[in-house]
Amino acid sequence: MAKVFSDRLVVAIDIGTTKICVLVAQRLEGSAVEVIGVGHAPSHGLRKGVVVDIGKTVQSIKAAVKEAELMAGCTIETGYIGISGGHIQSLNSHGVVPIKNGEVRPFDVAHVLAAARAVKVPEGQQILHVLPQYFVIDGQERVLDPIGMHGIRLEVQAHIITGATASVQNLVKCSELAGVKVTDIVLEQLASAAAVLSPDERELGICMLDIGGGTSDFAVYQQGSIRHTMVLPVAGNHFTNDVAVGLRTTLKEAERIKKEYGVAFAEFLKENRAVEIASVEGNKKQTIEVKRLVEIIQPRAQEILTLVHEEILKRHLRSYVTAGLVLTGGGSLLKGIDELARRIFSIPVRIGKPRIPLSTPESLESPMYATAYGLLLYAVSKGDVAGMEKLDGPLIKRVFTRMKSWVNDFF
Repeated sequence: MAKVFSDRLVVAIDIGTTKICVLVAQRLEGSAVEVIGVGHAPSHGLRKGVVVDIGKTVQSIKAAVKEAELMAGCTIETGYIGISGGHIQSLNSHGVVPIKNGEVRPFDVAHVLAAARAVKVPEGQQILHVLPQYFVIDGQERVLDPIGMHGIRLEVQAHIITGATASVQNLVKCSELAGVKVTDIVLEQLASAAAVLSPDERELGICMLDIGGGTSDFAVYQQGSIRHTMVLPVAGNHFTNDVAVGLRTTLKEAERIKKEYGVAFAEFLKENRAVEIASVEGNKKQTIEVKRLVEIIQPRAQEILTLVHEEILKRHLRSYVTAGLVLTGGGSLLKGIDELARRIFSIPVRIGKPRIPLSTPESLESPMYATAYGLLLYAVSKGDVAGMEKLDGPLIKRVFTRMKSWVNDFF
C-alpha cells in the first residue's frame, strides 16, 4: 500500500459504543469534501461512551481503520475523534472585566473568558471548552464579536463544558495504540449538529438529540451559538437490552429484530404480524407478535424523550427552540420516534441526516453517520491535518490546548 497522506486528506473517527466508523475524505474547494474511504467495525471495549477495555477498543479501531485504508488507497496516520459519555457536564457562567485602553482587544476577550472559567470544577474533571454565547459592553445590547468596540466594562455569558481527564486520556491512548495520532478531539453532539443543522436553524433556535448506542447527546442553539448541552447515559443499547430481557432472546437477536421490526410509537404499527426469533436457551425458537416488541420499545423511547423535555423545561429553554427538534443518530431510525417526539414536545420534529454533496456516497446520508461526517466538516474548517505536531508538550496537554478553541473557530 502506498503511504499517502497529503494535505488535502482528512480523517474522522467516530468511536461509538456500538460501532467504530472511519471516514477518509479529500478536501475540495472551499469547505466541500469528497469521501473516498469508509470503514466500519463493531465496537468492543466501550460502555456509555467511555473506554472500559483498552485492548478490545484498540482492536475495534484497527479493524475500522484498515477497511477505510483499503477503500481509500492510503495509510491513515492522523485523525479527528469525537468524545461523549456520561462524564461530560456543562454549566453557564458569567465573567466581567474592565476594558484596558478603552477599546476591546483580543487580550480583553481572553481576560473576560478567563474570568468566566473561574468556576469550581468537580475533582477528576477538567474544563474542555469555554464557549462564549454573547458579550455585553457597558450594559448595552448583546454582541457576538466585541473586538474593536469602545467601552469601559466587558461582560461575557459563556457555556462551559467539562469532562473526565482520565476518559479523554484513555480515548487518546486507544487511538494511538491503534496507530492513529489524534489531531484533535471534538465534542460529539456539536459535530453532529454541524452535519445536520442548517445555519438558519442555529440562528432561529433549535434543539438536537443524537441517540447513539451508549449515550444520547443533546444540544440547544440560538443566534448561531450554543446555549445548552447534556449527555444522557440512556440510548440505543437500552432498547436492545430491554428487548433481550423482555423476549428472553440473545442480544444479537434482539438487535436484529429491533432494526427489522422495531417501532417506537404504537400508532405506527400497521400490522401485528408474528415473527420467529431465537430463544436465549440456545437453538430453540419462539414466536412473538410485533405488538409485544412495540410494548417494550415505546416506554424506553418515551423515557429518553421525556428526560430531554424535562431538561428543556427545567433550564427554561423553551423559548430557544422555536425551529423545533432534530433527531439524529442510529436511534432516530426507529419508526415513529419522530411522531412520538411531536406528541411529547409539541414542536416541529424532523429526522436529521448529514447534508452531504452529490459526490458523497448516498449511504452516508443515514443519521448514523451524523457524528462522523460532522467531524470531517470540522477537520476541513480547520485546514490543518497534522496540527498536533505544531504543539509542544505531553500529548494530553496538546489535545486539551486544541480543544479550548475549536468551537469558536467552527461555529
